[in-house]
Amino acid sequence: MVRLLLKNTYFFSVLIFLSGMISCKSQIKEKPSTHSEKTPQKQEIYVIEGAKRTKEYIPLLKGKNIGIVANQTSVLEVLQKYAVNEYTTGSKLVEKHLVDFLYTYPGINVKKVFSPEHGFRGKADASETVADSKDIQTGLPIVSLYGKNKKPSQDQLKGLDLVVFDIQDVGVRFYTYISTLHYVMEACAEAGIPVVVLDRPNPNGHYVDGPVLELAHKSFVGMHPIPLVYGMTIGEYAQMINGERWLKGSIKCNLTVIPLKNYTHSTPYSLSIRPSPNLPNDTAINLYPSLGFFEGTTINAGRGTEMQFQVYGAPFFPKSDFTYTPVSNFGSKYPKHKGVAVNAVDLRSREKLSEVNIEWLLDAYRKTPKNQDFFGPTFTIHAGSKKLQEQMEKGLTQQQIKESWQEDLKSFKKIRSQYLIYN
Repeated sequence: MVRLLLKNTYFFSVLIFLSGMISCKSQIKEKPSTHSEKTPQKQEIYVIEGAKRTKEYIPLLKGKNIGIVANQTSVLEVLQKYAVNEYTTGSKLVEKHLVDFLYTYPGINVKKVFSPEHGFRGKADASETVADSKDIQTGLPIVSLYGKNKKPSQDQLKGLDLVVFDIQDVGVRFYTYISTLHYVMEACAEAGIPVVVLDRPNPNGHYVDGPVLELAHKSFVGMHPIPLVYGMTIGEYAQMINGERWLKGSIKCNLTVIPLKNYTHSTPYSLSIRPSPNLPNDTAINLYPSLGFFEGTTINAGRGTEMQFQVYGAPFFPKSDFTYTPVSNFGSKYPKHKGVAVNAVDLRSREKLSEVNIEWLLDAYRKTPKNQDFFGPTFTIHAGSKKLQEQMEKGLTQQQIKESWQEDLKSFKKIRSQYLIYN
């Protein structure tokens, strides 16, 4: 009896010990080295962005004069040594800007930087002209691709052997980074210069929705016949630009996409760096496709606060319990209704969207007095057609409006399927 008791006690002790080890192990989350590219041995999967896959693209850049299209989101993680004490050194992963990383990389000659809307460091307001300048960190010339010079000139590309494009997109048609991508590809195709796109996840890549742009309303905030939310990474989208012959003269760019690892379109992805001044967090990025319509109206969608694209309001709305006052701030020098308290709707606690919500736009339209302008001069180019304004003026419901998109969405999804890299 004693021997059996001891035997059982030993068995349960071992079982408890092993159970404790398993429990402890499940709580350990070690981020893998970005250079090993090995799949993490744990339940949670880390997405490896194109910029981190240095073994894939460094050989393409060696011995070449390169230009880099980049902004504040163009970062990767590298191993950096540090002194533990006077006898020992250690290494740790640190975030580094792609330009800084490649500028000091042996055998790669970075000649210049091209910057999109909001500038190289991402501090300029929307629609604000960004002048050419020089990078303080490296001394490299920075060529602005916003304002009058949206497309690199042949003179600006002169002497380059290859152009690297690495910018975080958010998957919304009127977000201008895909227009910059188009013009970069077009200019490089004309000059016979290859383009390498370092792919990044699309935080709104889990769905396709919204009105499809009519080419009669083509502009820099919408260049192609795509839905408002197109469900593609920027690398996939580059392939579509090429494959659909959207470049001038139907020319094709010599394109290489460095793909993501451990990514699908349904993979959740949180941005650690705001992609532009007025998208401060994941909630704003998710609501942006729905609230971005307000850019073409008299309604304030949180600009001039730190709740950008998470709230909307106007001083002429009926009195409400939630109000805010827009003021000049980082990324918004002249917000709508500056210095005036607006009656507003707060969407910050909303669940994550997987579709474009038109109800908030309709709500704001209904709350706007008849003697007050609602639609601004850019509403049509944001919507991509005149139909949405006409439908709202006729009093159509959200369901009726969204039903009118379905045939175009179905056609787009067939085209999209040809260029997808990820499930």
